[in-house]
Amino acid sequence: MVQTLPHIPSFDLSGRRALVTGASSGIGLGCAVALAGAGAHVVCAARRADVLHDSVAAMRDAGHSAEALVLDQTDLTALKDAFSTPFDIVVNSAGLARHSAAVDTDVVDFDTVMDVNVKGAYFLSSYAARALLNAGKPGSIIHISSQMGHVGGPDRAVYCASKHAVEGMVKAMAIEWGKAGIRINTICPTFIRTPLTEGTFNDAHSLAWIMDKIKLPRAGVVSDIMGAALYLASDASGMVTGTAMMVDGGWTAD
Repeated sequence: MVQTLPHIPSFDLSGRRALVTGASSGIGLGCAVALAGAGAHVVCAARRADVLHDSVAAMRDAGHSAEALVLDQTDLTALKDAFSTPFDIVVNSAGLARHSAAVDTDVVDFDTVMDVNVKGAYFLSSYAARALLNAGKPGSIIHISSQMGHVGGPDRAVYCASKHAVEGMVKAMAIEWGKAGIRINTICPTFIRTPLTEGTFNDAHSLAWIMDKIKLPRAGVVSDIMGAALYLASDASGMVTGTAMMVDGGWTAD
């Protein structure tokens, strides 16, 4: 008898349109490159126009299909307009942190973090899903969350609150949109070396804390997130929704 082998799921994204927010640098740019490298046309969105255009130019020079969209995710009117046509894939990598002891948190910092990390993420998901539902299309929505959406950390009460909120939001949305073939998940990185995190890594106390918590012998780099983004964007993750992919070097294992 001839043995029938299982079909290998495809990571190919040819013919698909993707939107990546926070795409001018760091994790967002890494996700944009990963999706474009698999064949997607990627709309790269970010606030910093000069950096964004330089990044998109570099992607095009590398042979990728990409375009720039200057976008502030807290501008909900502009955010809604971005979904005038549906995207097959949406990666939300826009986010920020304002660290302080909980007793020292001021209202401005709290609102600033929540506006981007929670409110912006919520309505980006809503607008993305509505466009897909109206078009009768499936899709994949991916949020770059954090290991801090599953644990706590010193001087990170506001940030942790925002990421725990995203994790709960994603579970509820997955339940609502699953029957329509719209998947929504999070990627939860540990500390990733980027230009924005170099200050943390250059602080001896912070570095010691990070390396004590990470079970692997190194901190994370952007390429560690790229494979996770490609997996969740592709048909290879066709049965994955409402879940968190931990890319944390074992931080949350204990």
